Amino acid sequence: MCGICGELRFDGWLADSAAIERMSAKLARRGPDHAGQFADGPLAFGHRRLAIIDLTHSADQPMADPELQLVLVFNGTIYNYRELREELVALGYHFFSQSDTEVILKAWHAWGEACVERFFGMFAFALWDQRDASLFLARDRFGIKPLYFTQDAARLRFASSLQALLAAGGVDMQLDPVALHHHFSLHGVVPAPRTILRGVKKLAPATTLRINSDRQVTQRRYWHLNATRPTPALTEAEWLDATRSVLTRAVERHRLAADVPVGVLLSGGLDSSLLVALLADHVNNLQTFSMGFEDVGADSEKADEFEYSDLIAQHFKTRHHKYLIPNSEVLSRLPEAVVAMTEPMVSQDVIAFYLLSERVSKEVKVALAGQGADEVFGGYFWYPRMDAATGTPLQRFSQNYVDRDHAEYLEMIAPAWQVPDVTAELVARELAKPQADSFLDEVFRFDVTTLMVDDPVKRMDNMPMAWGLETRVPFVDHELVELAASMPPELKLKEGGKYPLKAISRGLIPDAVIDRPKGYFPVPALKYVRGPFLELMRGILQSDACIRRGLYQRAYVDKLLAEPEAEAHFTRINGSKLWHLALLEWWLQVNVDCVEPGPANAACSGASLVA
Repeated sequence: MCGICGELRFDGWLADSAAIERMSAKLARRGPDHAGQFADGPLAFGHRRLAIIDLTHSADQPMADPELQLVLVFNGTIYNYRELREELVALGYHFFSQSDTEVILKAWHAWGEACVERFFGMFAFALWDQRDASLFLARDRFGIKPLYFTQDAARLRFASSLQALLAAGGVDMQLDPVALHHHFSLHGVVPAPRTILRGVKKLAPATTLRINSDRQVTQRRYWHLNATRPTPALTEAEWLDATRSVLTRAVERHRLAADVPVGVLLSGGLDSSLLVALLADHVNNLQTFSMGFEDVGADSEKADEFEYSDLIAQHFKTRHHKYLIPNSEVLSRLPEAVVAMTEPMVSQDVIAFYLLSERVSKEVKVALAGQGADEVFGGYFWYPRMDAATGTPLQRFSQNYVDRDHAEYLEMIAPAWQVPDVTAELVARELAKPQADSFLDEVFRFDVTTLMVDDPVKRMDNMPMAWGLETRVPFVDHELVELAASMPPELKLKEGGKYPLKAISRGLIPDAVIDRPKGYFPVPALKYVRGPFLELMRGILQSDACIRRGLYQRAYVDKLLAEPEAEAHFTRINGSKLWHLALLEWWLQVNVDCVEPGPANAACSGASLVA
């Protein structure tokens, strides 16, 4: 719902208000309704507001409570804020707004760091406690809301985007070789605390950090996902009843925490269709939104799912908006999407969400989306393949998911950035964590707590918030995820995956949607790289900036450019390896090289590639 930023000095100087201004300017699109700042000696906050709960100025931020001596900047939504407010009123607290922001202030005063454990929602916030001059940072359980930071001997800065931190200045912009390995192995995912840049970190999900002006730091992980079976065991009917009950409650929480209309991004798949079904009886004139693209040839996949989204819209009589995007617009608008990416994101549907969000934001400020259901309930094709594979857990996972084996990575990346197989070490360590009953339990837990955070969840914040649109993901409600994590994997994978959702959808939505083949958000022009899209990628990878950077081995680049659609040049989960290379280089040119032009940089040459 917002963009936040701030600085805490350790060197005795006042906080840099000019740096706060620069960071806030970079966050303006996240919050077009109000801009505010606060300064208190070594501490300064900036905030950009998207007004969703309590639309009055009483809820503007930074929010200060002089009586409690607390100041807050907050991005997100606390879905159970009304219940918490009642509890806090009973404890004697008095409120001056109707916002969830103020609930966080009072909750911190009442319960301290443990307040985050009471929150149902998506959040990233920074709280300045004037009583002991300490700064408290917190991020929700699944990292739905971003929180980047940079720290040196003089100060700590934080922001909702990486670009905001770069705008403040003084950031080490060298590439992190370990992060590069993760990025090219895990489909663009760089798990916290790393980012692609050495000087920028991100607070891990389900984590808090408290720091004072003497640089004393306390970091705590406040939530862990248990992937073991309950005792006594539940029957299938009991699992389905629990799924229906918890999902319904989650959707209600996501719907009710808003003082503005709430719509639904309707892809035509099971997940978003089920959300429409659960909302239709409770929302008058429910608005739904669908998007499709042009095919790129007779042999390519169908580029829209209007057949199914139309069926749902008609069935539930929603106020439906349907957009068909020509490939010419995909090409012309790609530069905007790349500039907006807070980290390089290679999924082909990033541009789709960028263009869809632009249109949706003209109609509503909040939209529910079905993202996360496939990870939580086992909907992807690689899960059964992993289950059927043999070998160690690492081998079973890697052979069905990792984009490039380590040998190919060494063939691709220049020697200066080569490292051992750090991604294998990461995956093995995550899968081996306790409290998981089986290999698939380990995989699902790793996916929802790590991989999902930096792929679908990140783009569902990043792209819509570039247009001042808040997207909410009920399938990532932590109670629902906890339920699914304790569920037998074979129940989730039954009937091709997501069986519990299919079962509870019977009688709610048309069977044609439940029984259809698994669909994705296809942008064929970015998967089947031909014509102007191929020439775009060729121009990026053969640009002077790319060659000077020297990140890739040229023989590998030439091999991909010669046969971009060769089977070997697609990843195990059907991504284009050529697009992976081009996207990272492009992102660096328009987001990093332009920050401090100089001999080591490309002086923004990437910006002209598609101007």
